[in-house]
Amino acid sequence: MNNINIHNVLKKYWGFESFRTKQEEIINDILVQKDTLALLPTGGGKSICYQIPALVKEGICIVISPLVALMKDQTSKLQKHNIKAIAITGGLNQHELDIALDNCIYGNIKLLYVSPERLESDLVRERIKKMNVNLIAVDEAHCISQWGYDFRPSYLKIAEIRALKPESPILALTATATKNVIKDIQDKLLFKQQNVIQNSFRRPNLAYMALEESHKSTRVHKILQKIKGPAIIYVRNRKKTYEFSSELNKLGISSTYYHAGLSEDERTANQTKWMNDTTRVMVATNAFGMGIDKPDVRLVIHLQNPDTTEAYFQEAGRAGRDGKKAFAISLFQKSDFKDSMNQFTETYPSSSDVRNIYQNMANFLQIAIGDGYEQTYDFEFEKFCSKYQLNKYKCLKALNILEKDNLINYNSYNNSPSSVLIICNSKSLIKYKSPNAKKNELIQLILRLYPGVFDNPVDIKERNLAIQLNLKSNQINKILKELDQEKLIAYTQRNNNSKITFCTARYSSKFLPISKFHFNDRKSLLKQKLKHINDYLLNTSICRSKVLLDYFGEKQSEDCNICDICISKKADSKSFRKDIRTKLLQSVQKNPIDISTFIARYSKIKEQVILDEINNLISEELLLKTGKTLKSNEER
Repeated sequence: MNNINIHNVLKKYWGFESFRTKQEEIINDILVQKDTLALLPTGGGKSICYQIPALVKEGICIVISPLVALMKDQTSKLQKHNIKAIAITGGLNQHELDIALDNCIYGNIKLLYVSPERLESDLVRERIKKMNVNLIAVDEAHCISQWGYDFRPSYLKIAEIRALKPESPILALTATATKNVIKDIQDKLLFKQQNVIQNSFRRPNLAYMALEESHKSTRVHKILQKIKGPAIIYVRNRKKTYEFSSELNKLGISSTYYHAGLSEDERTANQTKWMNDTTRVMVATNAFGMGIDKPDVRLVIHLQNPDTTEAYFQEAGRAGRDGKKAFAISLFQKSDFKDSMNQFTETYPSSSDVRNIYQNMANFLQIAIGDGYEQTYDFEFEKFCSKYQLNKYKCLKALNILEKDNLINYNSYNNSPSSVLIICNSKSLIKYKSPNAKKNELIQLILRLYPGVFDNPVDIKERNLAIQLNLKSNQINKILKELDQEKLIAYTQRNNNSKITFCTARYSSKFLPISKFHFNDRKSLLKQKLKHINDYLLNTSICRSKVLLDYFGEKQSEDCNICDICISKKADSKSFRKDIRTKLLQSVQKNPIDISTFIARYSKIKEQVILDEINNLISEELLLKTGKTLKSNEER
């Protein structure tokens, strides 16, 4: 396929006249069957790099992603562009899965989104053999490397799909990878030859700042007053999102909040308000941000910083995607660093901890040894921790280790929406007539609202359907259950609990096959990563952009001139000091001035230099200090 084709597709479906940096180069390599590792910064347009080849080539593109929410978001967007795409997620029952896979073989589906765990299913692999696969795209490819910050063992099995489709090229994509991880990705995915296309991670419009602050709330308020536009504030725990959002609203700053514990309706509503600029500030945990396409975010603030430079870089990088000036500001106290190291040590589980938590989980879910294989269970995390008196952070890390060893799959999002799939053929549906008129009306309404309902399950909201038919939600629920029993539809009801799927039959905890890697090399690696992000924040001499780029193996010869370090160097210059002295002396000519009011005109970065010059002028007897005010020394 030629360049005219890919430009036409870009214009037709996305409305863009041209590609972003490196996108066209990546796409062209895929079109000539080259295995490619694409390193693009957050917001760099990774999805276009596999979606366009999927459309211009015959066949289907398999997109492997660990993020269920992102898969659903991507398929929803593609379907709005009239591009046939489906996602195989854990919520599908066997019948729905069967139909979805058949549609990938016979139904002209262009993109199939699937988790790496699903690829281990014999059924999925057998169906892939029958598919005309034009590309295998691996999103979040750093997850395949043990040296990456988010290693997932299930990714190691992706290479086995190459044996099923040896002619299909691989496109691996990531926004964060060190040199070791870059090599590891290509080795583990069995690249036919090394091929890395990397856009610079440099963000010349993004000012990185790390400020020591004992009164974080007050500082945030001041920052939001100075820097206008949409903002994200990251915190560590769910409770803090609500509390800090409420605090901002009381101060007159419109704010909402987001975390994985909210229902899907709440998450969607809050996200929509922020995306549409109904509210200015989003206070969130790290559950927020993946797949969010809002280019005009002017500010990202970290009240508490993540444990790795990779996570920080991704979260900070959500500011300024439109290329205009933006800020990524981290606030810290010296005690934060000791606290983070202590928490890491105290909450990183031992092998014994993981075995005990696994045993408790099996007891809690009432799963006997040898049972549970590929079974999904509702899991009340808070109740579980309370019953067995477990530290929540340690428990989450233990579940994460069990997940990385492919023993379980833990979905902490506590809301799966209801879904409907029509499982009878169109002739049977046309002939169907019920004495219940509302039942017939509901079928027609579903057909009208969800044109893809024959191909794959569609998410529905019973309340919305009820409003349109002038019924109550429980009546809609009852009709849908009846249609399910009549084998016309497959109706999966909304579920509000977290989920745990056992990827193997339950083991005796004594013989649980946990890799020692988690408790030796992996623990040491994560501790090093925590130390690096702490060192980044404490750094007072090297341009922050340089430090970040160096971490990812990219050298930047010039300072960015906009981070707090670079600004501090300018502030410490003779010309700035001379300017401050002049302004101070001019300001006190008529009336005494308040020190804090004068300093507030400048950024916090310049505060110490200004205080130094005030003290110098007092020592030189040019100024007199009375309490918190300054006045001219007229006796001089």
